[in-house]
Amino acid sequence: MITNHTIPLLENKRILLGITGSIAAYKSAELASRLTQSGALVDVILSQAACEFVSALTFQSITGRRAYTDEDLWGHEAHILHVGLADGAALYAIAPISANTIAKLSHGIADTLLTVTALAIRCPLLIAPAMDAGMFEHEATQANLALLRERQVTVVGPAPGRLASGQMGIGRMSEPKEIFGHMRLLLGQSGPLAGRKVVVTAGGTQEPIDPVRAITNHSSGKQGFALAQAALDRGAEVTLICGPTALDTPTGVSRLDVCTAEEMEKAVLESIPETDVLLMAAAVADFRPVQISSQKVKRGKGVPELKLEPTVDILAQVTKQRNKKGWPRIVVGFAAESENLVEHARSKLNKKDLSLVVANDITASDSGFGVDTNRVTLLDQGGGVEKLPLSSKTHVAGVVLDRVVSMLRGDQK
Repeated sequence: MITNHTIPLLENKRILLGITGSIAAYKSAELASRLTQSGALVDVILSQAACEFVSALTFQSITGRRAYTDEDLWGHEAHILHVGLADGAALYAIAPISANTIAKLSHGIADTLLTVTALAIRCPLLIAPAMDAGMFEHEATQANLALLRERQVTVVGPAPGRLASGQMGIGRMSEPKEIFGHMRLLLGQSGPLAGRKVVVTAGGTQEPIDPVRAITNHSSGKQGFALAQAALDRGAEVTLICGPTALDTPTGVSRLDVCTAEEMEKAVLESIPETDVLLMAAAVADFRPVQISSQKVKRGKGVPELKLEPTVDILAQVTKQRNKKGWPRIVVGFAAESENLVEHARSKLNKKDLSLVVANDITASDSGFGVDTNRVTLLDQGGGVEKLPLSSKTHVAGVVLDRVVSMLRGDQK
């Protein structure tokens, strides 16, 4: 079983997590846990008001590291503590942040360990407001947030919903998963793919038979979504073109939803101009019905005869444009095979003039469609064959994107 949740982007990065007085402070424990499980070194700073809602012990237990309060500011470390915390930090996130602390940060007031550290940092600052709707909408709060945005502070949320007051409105702290996504986006913005445009296709297409039935496959889209996130983690501008799926969109991705192979072809060809990398991870249907019934086919009329025709070959169309225009510079194809894995993948690599093919074995229950792991073999134009052991789709995505980075740098053709 694959159990490692470490994310290379976060591994051994020191993250500051500030928590201010809000009932939403309980959500911060989940955020601290996500960061820690991802390999980050999380130093938590709680305001005095935050300690009324959650304890330092809670976060020490989650992170395995000391959590700091204002008592530490006035202790024997007071003259260097905030500098030490700020030094070398990759990111400072304050979640939740109250209206009071927003006001302090916007005007440079540093009267607590949390706020004085905010002045000492030289890393990106992210805040996730949480307060009653009236407080959030107040012109003073809005003016303070505008000042912070002008200083390149990332503001996440707040979200609409039921508030602690019992009223409905905008003021709920964004969910930890969303905040975590914005943190990854900030940390990856100067990565090796910064300034590069990447297009990813994901999921299975659906070719309608009638208004309620379709020809499709078992693709969940998980590998494609993992590729999109891996590209984001390396600083790329990412467009994700996906068939029907219930997966959450990675934070920072531009998502285009399609259904049929024809719709996917149109979206791909419209998205690839000036694109550096195309990752074709979608499981596009190879056949579609010649005729689509406008009404539901009734069982009582007997078994219908279904005539099929080939769908469009999207990669073939991409190759034509690539030969004329020179983009995308890198095209990675995927081959889901049940037999003769390497031979079929090599054939696809050559016929479609691909930069790299990722061949996955769909015969094993722990690999391929619908699961979180994959068994893949990477084949390149130089004749290289790299077989990966059973890996999470997240790890596979990282390996593929690292190969892409190398190809863009000219390390291999």
